[in-house]
Amino acid sequence: MSAVQGHYDPAFKAVRQAFEHNFAERGEVGASVCIQDSKGRAVVDLWGGTHTDGQTPWTRDTLSIVFSCTKAATALCAHLLIERGLLNPDARVTDYWPEFGAHGKDQTTVRDMLGHRSGVPALRAPVDAGGFLDFDYTAKRLAEEVPFWEPGTAHGYHMVTFGWTVGELVRRVSGKPLGEFFRDEIAGPSGLDFHIGLPKSEFSRVSKLQLFQPHPNDTPSEFVKAMMNDPTGVQALAFANNGGWFFDAPDSWQAELGGAGGISNARGLAGMFGTTLGDTALFSPARIEAMRTPVSEGDDLTLCIPTRFGEGFMLSIDNRNLPGEGNSAVMGDGAFGHVGMGGSLGFADPNAGFSFGYSMNKMGGGILLNDRGQSLVDAAYACI
Repeated sequence: MSAVQGHYDPAFKAVRQAFEHNFAERGEVGASVCIQDSKGRAVVDLWGGTHTDGQTPWTRDTLSIVFSCTKAATALCAHLLIERGLLNPDARVTDYWPEFGAHGKDQTTVRDMLGHRSGVPALRAPVDAGGFLDFDYTAKRLAEEVPFWEPGTAHGYHMVTFGWTVGELVRRVSGKPLGEFFRDEIAGPSGLDFHIGLPKSEFSRVSKLQLFQPHPNDTPSEFVKAMMNDPTGVQALAFANNGGWFFDAPDSWQAELGGAGGISNARGLAGMFGTTLGDTALFSPARIEAMRTPVSEGDDLTLCIPTRFGEGFMLSIDNRNLPGEGNSAVMGDGAFGHVGMGGSLGFADPNAGFSFGYSMNKMGGGILLNDRGQSLVDAAYACI
């Protein structure tokens, strides 16, 4: 591997040590980690390793897919519209998107959408080839879908569909495509290297991912068991009914996949969550409280584990009692953020006064964190 590069405040030496340990002992290939204080100063900004070809160095500006961390970007767009009085979390979705009310979804609220309670974590009928790359097509399909449960009565992780359930609200209210709104209103003004729809000019900076390879002795999660046992169930449909979408291809990099297609690095993730901290925050204290106040807790009808969500954000999820990896994402009380499949993470902790980002190109097992990312989070809190 190439040497770990970047800088860190000496008070955060333990984070650098944990980052180096991931390469030496946990098989990290290429990765970055960044921590910013409440004034936006990077107290940790490190990167190292290589692209998955084993040759190309991971540099300061290397990018990779951060999967569901993108949900946080989409949620921030919605919260900005709420802040401006253009979107009401207590209003019915049909006030903004009338077609969504089909098949008993007419009582669904905006908060239900943000809290994974809208009942459409998947589509039942096969998605057309390339359908996930067509924003209009998938939004229309979700509006027409019969809910898997009565909206508002339970929650289940909207694994990819969140990008349209919330993203279409952003588009309807703002009049701009999701990626454009995020770029114009959040990423651009804040100088964030985070993209929902990556320009071709930036393709050369992307490190492709190394897929997770399960060991024969691994204990399958309840999600995986359900997915394998019932191809018509919500788990299999949420994961696989996607029109042949392959996330690590240029057409996907360009698409506006607000639930799972964002491309960034640790600096972009920490900076994005930094927009919720300090005197220069883009959001009021009341809006930040909404982001980190639980609206959905308990058994997740999609992931088959207990999960916790605020309005659009994952909260600390501690399922370390369950076998296997990828069931937990343990953060501080009052922290809010989002994990990306395979192990990327961004979050803010207003109580502790910092934001955090971690991105990598070697995917771990499960939907949530693995030991590499969790060790960095633990080290950060030990330093704080």
